[in-house]
Amino acid sequence: MKIELTHKFEDIVSLENLLEAWREFIKGKRQRRDVQEFSFSLMDNILSLHFDLVNHTYRHGSYQAFNICDPKPRNIHKASVRDRLLHHAIHRKLYPFFDRTFIADSFSCRKDKGTHRAINRFRAMTYKVSQNNTKTCWVLKCDIKKFFASIDQRILLDILREYISEQQTMWLLGQVVSSFAIRSEVGLPLGNSTSQLFVNIYMNKFDQFVKHKLKVRHYIRYADDFVFLSEDRIWLESIRLQVDDFLEKELGQDLHPNKVFIKTVASGVDFLGWIQFLDHRILRTSTERRMLKRVQQRPASETINSYFGLLKHGNAQKIKQRLTRLIDL
Repeated sequence: MKIELTHKFEDIVSLENLLEAWREFIKGKRQRRDVQEFSFSLMDNILSLHFDLVNHTYRHGSYQAFNICDPKPRNIHKASVRDRLLHHAIHRKLYPFFDRTFIADSFSCRKDKGTHRAINRFRAMTYKVSQNNTKTCWVLKCDIKKFFASIDQRILLDILREYISEQQTMWLLGQVVSSFAIRSEVGLPLGNSTSQLFVNIYMNKFDQFVKHKLKVRHYIRYADDFVFLSEDRIWLESIRLQVDDFLEKELGQDLHPNKVFIKTVASGVDFLGWIQFLDHRILRTSTERRMLKRVQQRPASETINSYFGLLKHGNAQKIKQRLTRLIDL
């Protein structure tokens, strides 16, 4: 029997939670025009939102779409400040509960996790599987095709109902989930704080299958990017079929045909922006080119410092030297 969310609808939509969510939401956003406009009549806006939520007259607004390259082109959908404040209020109450249900080796959009911890965990697992580089370590690398755009909203809401019995809370989550769709009842918007939580809840069903049904010991997931490590290539080939079958039948997801492979760590595994080897990692060539190009075009100090911070996590001495030369020009 699954544990149940203890927070009630009233806890999520309370004025106290909305005000705390606002204090957290505006960090780093005070100079943005839409945030300043909402701030101008802050209490009136928060009271209005609270009234609509309590009386079930709240309706989620439309989204503003724009494109970014990060590094591949992505279509971001931005909600209004009013709706984003609600997303934050929901996240504040749901995240601590659901985070306790996630496996330790899920690293995306979680406190004290992230890409750097994921790649360090990958290295630790390679040492275990290869028995300190004395045996071959094979990796099955998988990626889901058009992940956010293919999330089945009905499946997501069914999963949420397994943990949340209160109808009012489910009504509220339904308003957020159904506020966006690529096609009928399919898709979540990139950009919502709730979307990041929802996809972890969605994929937690897969994580539990991997750990408890397939009984995989060495597995890491970051959003829709995940790896299995083993000394047995044939076993990895056999679980790939089960992985594909579960994702399609239970979650309505498909593996990306061009981003699924099995190879040895010794030959280099592309995972989370780095090419991972047994005893070192190097930056992906495309990432290096993009980094150097951006510094040439806009050599802002905060950008350069962030890149130097990134490069500390791998073998990147030559790239650091090239960056330093660009800065000195």
